[in-house]
Amino acid sequence: MTQDGGEPPDRLAERIARESYGRLLALVATRTRDIAAAEDALAEAFAAALSRWPATGPPANPLGWLVQVARNRLVDEARRGARRDRAAADLTLIEIERLDAIQPQADRRLALMYAAAHPSLDPLMRTALVLQVVLGMEAERIASACLVSPTAMAQRLVRAKRKLKDSGVSFEEPEPEHRLARLATLLDAIYAAFCEGAFGIDAVDGGGLADEALWLGRVLVAQAPQEPEAAGLLALMLFVHARRGARREAGRYIPLSDQDPRLWDAAALRAAESLLSGAARAGRPGRFQLEAALQSAQLAARVEGRTDWEAIDRLYGALERATTSPVVTLNRAVAWARAGHIAEAVTTLDRLAQTPGMATYQPYWAAAGAILATAGRADAATAFDRAIGLTVDPAVRAFLLDRRAAANPPSTQGVD
Repeated sequence: MTQDGGEPPDRLAERIARESYGRLLALVATRTRDIAAAEDALAEAFAAALSRWPATGPPANPLGWLVQVARNRLVDEARRGARRDRAAADLTLIEIERLDAIQPQADRRLALMYAAAHPSLDPLMRTALVLQVVLGMEAERIASACLVSPTAMAQRLVRAKRKLKDSGVSFEEPEPEHRLARLATLLDAIYAAFCEGAFGIDAVDGGGLADEALWLGRVLVAQAPQEPEAAGLLALMLFVHARRGARREAGRYIPLSDQDPRLWDAAALRAAESLLSGAARAGRPGRFQLEAALQSAQLAARVEGRTDWEAIDRLYGALERATTSPVVTLNRAVAWARAGHIAEAVTTLDRLAQTPGMATYQPYWAAAGAILATAGRADAATAFDRAIGLTVDPAVRAFLLDRRAAANPPSTQGVD
């Protein structure tokens, strides 16, 4: 059943879960300061929607309906628990009523992000927790981004939620002097979510996760206008976002080297350049400013038809020192290969192959295939095969299949 010929209720519920899960969870979790309980309540609310909406039609305000059902479930749980711990139940009910009265439909995502980024948690888990509870990423996808096993990541997330509940951390936005201590975690999580939305399995559906990350990036810049890394992150995301319309053509994936600059979003590029220039004036370079500068240099090279490889290498060198990230080293190896330094690129590939998690990291094998093909190595095809096997995007898979065929054309010996 649809309402007025609109979206089928089951698809509506699925879309809300995909696009608004973080907002809904934040509204529910900040009422009880118990993320796991809020997740359970929200899961029951979605189950109720899938059960009721096909018969009754979706409500006029589906998000509000889901929040109310989840809230009722939490209230019922608190009342059932009153016999065990009356004081705790009363506090839960008081907090729910207080927040409903003050901010019944306020966007609480930023408050939940700051809570998940609390210094009492392990640094890696702060980022992972933000990705899951605020941005709705599954443990398997977070594990892939963090180069750890899905099982280990799921267990760590459970422990982090329990620790956050037991520690009594406030689920309110902290004062400005305390926000800065958690800013790095928020920036890391927002960028990881943006990359997943722009390049991951959701990218073909319009990059809803990327749009969410952009919104959060703008909020952080507004909150911390003197922090150059916040501006650097937003600039970086806008540089990438500006090319969204040029990455696909009739379902085909188009790499940066082949994109038509006329299809780029000029307004987004101007905003990115302005943010990057403003951040640079602070004289405190950091990871996201360096990555944004690399994007700026690479886009300028595409427009001008020439690349300043020395400048790009200097930026990558500074970025490596700032992050010690194997992903940065991998990207630097790709830049070396494009600049003609094939031996250095291949040596770096061999060294990175020993890095934990790299064996299942799709970008490593795609880069390895390209670099080894440039070097004329027969094992380029094997690397492309690994990349193709790890690729979920059909358009990217087709692109890699073409690259593999070009690197190792089939033999025509014995063919009439």
